[in-house]
Amino acid sequence: MKKKIALIFGVTGQDGYYLTKLLLKKNYIVHGVKRRSSSVPTKRIDLFLNQRNFKLHYGDLTDPSSIQSLIKKIKPKEIYNLAAQSHVGVSFYTPLYTANVNAIGVLAILEAIKNSNNKIKFYQAGTSEMFGKAREKKQNEKTNFNPQSPYGAAKVFAHQITKNYRDAYNIFASNGILFNHESPMRGENFVTKKIISSLTKIKYGMQKNLVLGNLYAKRDWGHAKDYVEAIYKIVQKNKADDYVISTGKDYTIKEFVNKTAKILKMKLKWKGKGLREKAVDENNKIIISIDKKYFRPLEVDYLRGNSKKAKKELKWRTNISLDDIIKEMVDFELRILNKL
Repeated sequence: MKKKIALIFGVTGQDGYYLTKLLLKKNYIVHGVKRRSSSVPTKRIDLFLNQRNFKLHYGDLTDPSSIQSLIKKIKPKEIYNLAAQSHVGVSFYTPLYTANVNAIGVLAILEAIKNSNNKIKFYQAGTSEMFGKAREKKQNEKTNFNPQSPYGAAKVFAHQITKNYRDAYNIFASNGILFNHESPMRGENFVTKKIISSLTKIKYGMQKNLVLGNLYAKRDWGHAKDYVEAIYKIVQKNKADDYVISTGKDYTIKEFVNKTAKILKMKLKWKGKGLREKAVDENNKIIISIDKKYFRPLEVDYLRGNSKKAKKELKWRTNISLDDIIKEMVDFELRILNKL
């Protein structure tokens, strides 16, 4: 039986790691794409580099010619676009770059598919940030988009253009609207990783304190491993469609901090309100404080997904709780510290 060939844009990221691992296990030949930049880490995928069924290529979503040549050369059966300027806060400082990568880059992939082989199955990674200031308590596939950042707005364009090409050119082009998902592979500049890494170092006297922004933003957190399984299921469907992938549960940043502290057996006590709110340890030493600079120009206070459609049509379920996610991430940080 001939092996399926998959092409992954954004292979060096968290989701790229878990998706590559899943596809190799399913006997795919996986081609990954990374930007030609010495600052882009590949440590997540280093374990794949010597595997016969994995190949790494240089490419850039801001360079349509590189996308076209890769697709023409590799002839994939499935293309997964996980690449993005994925930090919401950074998108306010780099809006043009964010739009070029997160929006126009997706259009470039779709154009290349249209002009080469429209039988290729395409997956576009969406985000709950597209909903922004949503009115519904739980957001599903019919919820109106109301993005509150350049990142969210660019992702809305990517979502809509994917649907356009699906309808106009009969391309298998699906969107996954993924809510927040974490793992030990999470990037250092994301708040969950920052909380876990910082509190672990504080616990062992390697860091003095942690500074955060909006403690009361609520998010729906799942595990990247679970969500990548949903991505795979979306592409294996006979008909392209759009799916919300979420746990249906929400927690505040403050609750995330408290859960992490509990696992680390750190006793925190919260004092004050607003920008003066802080957490102190048993010796009344300030461990966590708030700084306005970590607030976004437009805050998204509440996101919680409704994945009823995915559960019914994809037979998909979340398997890993937030407590288990945090425990896994803490254990990972502890292993790193023990190597120092």
